[in-house]
Amino acid sequence: MQRIFLGLVGLWSLFAVQAWAGDANTEIQHLLSYIRATPCEYERNGLKYKGSEAVVHVQRKYDYFKDKIKTAEDFVRLCATKSELTGLAYQVQCPNEAKQTSADWLLTELKNFRKL
Repeated sequence: MQRIFLGLVGLWSLFAVQAWAGDANTEIQHLLSYIRATPCEYERNGLKYKGSEAVVHVQRKYDYFKDKIKTAEDFVRLCATKSELTGLAYQVQCPNEAKQTSADWLLTELKNFRKL
């Protein structure tokens, strides 16, 4: 009986982890789409990029760090926050808004997405 119980707990844990990983992937894909479609300028190492250009760089970093990413917050921290070479924070300048770090900008969008 104990073996059956432990087996069921293990099975439930596997499904829970898969569901959680699926949610993280959905959130990450949403953030990538958000970067791609933004009218804001994405600033990296002093150079400004359109969202469609910025997302290419962020996607490359995501592909590189994918094994270390378990949550959307990991994605933001590892792929969309700062330059690995210079350590400078990425900035986002949206029309009629103050410049902000890309981390704040993306985490705000993630919070809004999770409310849906």
